Amino acid sequence: MRVARCVPADKVEWSYAPGKFTLGDLLRHIAITERYLFAENVQGHRSRYTTHGKEWADGLDNILALMERLHGESVAIFEKLTDSDLQNKCVSVAGTGVVIWKLLRSMLEHEIHHRAQLYTYLGVLGVSTPPLYGLTSEEVRARGTN
Repeated sequence: MRVARCVPADKVEWSYAPGKFTLGDLLRHIAITERYLFAENVQGHRSRYTTHGKEWADGLDNILALMERLHGESVAIFEKLTDSDLQNKCVSVAGTGVVIWKLLRSMLEHEIHHRAQLYTYLGVLGVSTPPLYGLTSEEVRARGTN
């Protein structure tokens, strides 16, 4: 959400090329995939993901609200999983059996992948973004090593 809040409102539907994800598409895709693909699959349900379009939320404030709401719903589902549940298999969107904890790990990898896209898009636009791990590389270099 720290990176999502860096998106300029007037650039939310910007993309580097026609037909590619916009910044808004990326934000909606992350939220909708978490809730309607991963959270559904771990419950033993089929994916309900169909689109990440503006019909879900148009404009930055609405997209951020959608992200917060869907994440809250996802967390409520994930919190119900027991240690035993995490060892069970569910059916992935591809139709293959996968252990639930492994599917959840792939959810994190999916988000990381798209977060990197957000950082790249924002970098192209010259927008400052928060460092991933507390310090920027420039701050780490300035502190030196012993």
